[in-house]
Amino acid sequence: MAHWSPEELDLIGNAEELTIAAERPDGTLRTPRIIWVVRVGDELFVRSAHGDRAAWHQAVRRAMRGHISAGGVEKGVMFEDAAGQLNAEIDAAYWDKYCGDLAQWVPPVVDDESHATTIRLVPDVG
Repeated sequence: MAHWSPEELDLIGNAEELTIAAERPDGTLRTPRIIWVVRVGDELFVRSAHGDRAAWHQAVRRAMRGHISAGGVEKGVMFEDAAGQLNAEIDAAYWDKYCGDLAQWVPPVVDDESHATTIRLVPDVG
């Protein structure tokens, strides 16, 4: 499995927003969507605040690969299902990162429904 460089982890992990686009079967990218991203250790995670009903999340689950942009990093990625993994740590990362002016928007990404939508971002090496 490919790993993020320390610089990429810092840049993406510290970015307030991440742009995500799932890959279509023909290799083109779907329309990018802006979402939140958090870092836990040496891994990056995203969740859907609207459960599995969000179109971007459905596309990511189907494609399992795509492209992200955050903190000046542009990268092809693979999406790995991480539902049920590290819930407490990921919840804490969302609270720590977005606790200021955005705190009112955190509860939808740390509830049970959002836990089921957790995606690990993995650099695509091929």
